Amino acid sequence: MAQYAILIYDTPAAGDYTPEQQAASKRHADDLIDSDAMIAAYALHSADTATSLRGDVVTDGPFIDSKEVIAGVCVIEAPDLDAALELARRNPAVQWGRGGVEVRPVAGGIAPDVR
Repeated sequence: MAQYAILIYDTPAAGDYTPEQQAASKRHADDLIDSDAMIAAYALHSADTATSLRGDVVTDGPFIDSKEVIAGVCVIEAPDLDAALELARRNPAVQWGRGGVEVRPVAGGIAPDVR
């Protein structure tokens, strides 16, 4: 099966997730785990904790200044893009009106234990 990265976007100005939003996110993650689709998922700290590198220049903050930032990433396995989009569409972040998700095929990876 192919792997797809789901980039989860959020609007920082919207504040922290409510307990209900956190519970909905957990239910969605549990569904992905139960379906054996999830490979890995990570929530990220806020964009103001980012450090960016451009050549030899190191700056505080995200790589680009945007009203939406990447709040997390999830890697799933799905038979094709349509199936990956259906799984991504179920992410509650799509419904909250404060961000959304982006789905990209994974081009390849490097397992840390394979050298």
